[in-house]
Amino acid sequence: MESASATWPVYSPFARKHFGAGKTEGLAEGLAKGEARAVLTILEVRGIPVSDAERARITACSDLKQLDEWARRAVTVTSTGDLFTDEQEERPAG
Repeated sequence: MESASATWPVYSPFARKHFGAGKTEGLAEGLAKGEARAVLTILEVRGIPVSDAERARITACSDLKQLDEWARRAVTVTSTGDLFTDEQEERPAG
């Protein structure tokens, strides 16, 4: 038997405010935590040491675009210093 709360739509302003709020924020927070974990896992598997400060920086980041970029870089970097290099520094001048 399916729970009534799983199928009951949230229509009233009170219900939307108190029961519907936070879904988007919670989803974004969960995605960021997962992406940060992926970055750290990639670095660990590749044998790249991560300091406590670097680990804190990665896990504290909530910017999904930044975390995605770090995950992509983690596949090829040789140190965490390379992970945090700004893209503009990587592009040739001119």
